[in-house]
Amino acid sequence: MLNPFLAHGWASSTERLAIAAAVTLGFAVLARAVRGVNRSGALAGGLAGFLLFAGAGPTAFVALATLFLMTWVSTRLGYRRKLALGLAERREGRNAWQVLANLAVAALGSIVFSATGNRVWLVAAVAALAEAATDTVASEIGQYRGPDARLITTGERVPAGTDGGITIPGTIAGLAAGLVMAAVATVGRMLLPSQLWISVASGFAGMLIDSILGATLQRRGWISNQTVNLLSTLAAAALAYAILIFT
Repeated sequence: MLNPFLAHGWASSTERLAIAAAVTLGFAVLARAVRGVNRSGALAGGLAGFLLFAGAGPTAFVALATLFLMTWVSTRLGYRRKLALGLAERREGRNAWQVLANLAVAALGSIVFSATGNRVWLVAAVAALAEAATDTVASEIGQYRGPDARLITTGERVPAGTDGGITIPGTIAGLAAGLVMAAVATVGRMLLPSQLWISVASGFAGMLIDSILGATLQRRGWISNQTVNLLSTLAAAALAYAILIFT
């Protein structure tokens, strides 16, 4: 059977596929052990990690690990305060849908790159990861640093953790997280240095779209938080793709 990653992806041999599988399996077990994910989340994260590694190479996996580390740390900052406010993440970690809402678009970009060899898809995948990092860190730091936020659509003061609420500390921290993601990808040669800003800007724009969707559709109960996250990573990837194609 033809190796689906043979044409352009990193995993161009059975040996490399085995390496990708072993590394991502170990990472999934570790993520479960530190309660970053529950069992279903570990399975989903392992699958997404394998597709990223096999399609885009070790740098994509390092970017994924960096995303997990930033998410895990920011989620636990001020955990007791978040727990008292009813904002804390469940101790057993994220489930499969929560994981895939953040990683599915990046994994898809890696698959398309492996099939086509078009590096535009790598930039799109990094933009999706940058959005996931930017949004998660911005939300968690915003809840940790202050009791209030501003609704992105009206500027109204709302309690921290309100759908669509943004804070200055959270926004700055989120932007920094997106920059870290793009820097990792650039150092590992997934991105050209001239493309770094594209992923950072697209990830930041995706975070703003996330907040707008949260302040409108999610607050009305029309879509879930997971759907908002999925649409936002998709928007970031699409924006990065469009910038590269039309400029």
